[in-house]
Amino acid sequence: MYKVLIYKRFGRFWHWTQAVLIIFLAVTGFEVHGVFNIFGFEKAAEFHRTASWLLIALLIFAIFWHITTGEWRQYIPTTKQLKDQVLYYISGIFKGDPHPTERTSLSKLNPLQRIVYLGFKIVLIPVTIVSGIFYLLYKTFDQNNLIVIEDYPLETIAFWHTLGAILLMIFLVVHVYMTTTGATPTSNIKAMITGYEEIDEEHTATENEKNIEQ
Repeated sequence: MYKVLIYKRFGRFWHWTQAVLIIFLAVTGFEVHGVFNIFGFEKAAEFHRTASWLLIALLIFAIFWHITTGEWRQYIPTTKQLKDQVLYYISGIFKGDPHPTERTSLSKLNPLQRIVYLGFKIVLIPVTIVSGIFYLLYKTFDQNNLIVIEDYPLETIAFWHTLGAILLMIFLVVHVYMTTTGATPTSNIKAMITGYEEIDEEHTATENEKNIEQ
C-alpha cells in the first residue's frame, strides 16, 4: 500500500463547506415550509437567505478554481469501463470483487460518478439555485419602500425549488452511502479529510496490465 494525494486543499474545503451549507439550507428550508420548528419561521427564513448567498459565493470560487486548475476535466463523461463499474455496484461489491477502476489525482471519479456528478453540477445545483433566486426576488421594495411583487408564477418557482431540494437530499443520502464502498467503510471519508488515499500496488499493477492488453 502507498499513499497518493487525491484531493487538494481547496477541493476538500469546498466539498465540506458545500455539504454543510446544503444540509443547513435543507434544515432551514423545510422549517420555512412548516415541516418542523427549530429556529422559528423568521429566523429560519433569514438563515436560509444568508446561507444561500454564502453557497452562491462558494460556487463562484469553486467554478474559478475548477477552470484555472483544470479540475473541470474530472467530470468529462466517458463510457470506458462504465459497464464494469455498473456491474460492480450491482453485484461485484457484494462479492468482494476488486474495484474495476483506479483512482488517481488525475482521475478521481469512476465513469459512473462522472456522469452523476456532472448532472449534479450542471442540472441539479443550477435548477435549485436559480429557482431560489427567483423565489427570493419575488417580493422586493422600490425606492419608496413599497412592496413590488413580480408577475411570474410563484407556484412554479416553489415547485422547482422544492423538487431541487428533495433531489439534493436524495443525492446526499446516496453519496454518503457510496462513501462506505471504499477499501474500508471510512477510507473514502478519511481521504476527503486528509487528501490522501491508500492505493494497493498489486491492484494498480493488475489494472495497468489490463490497460496494456486493451
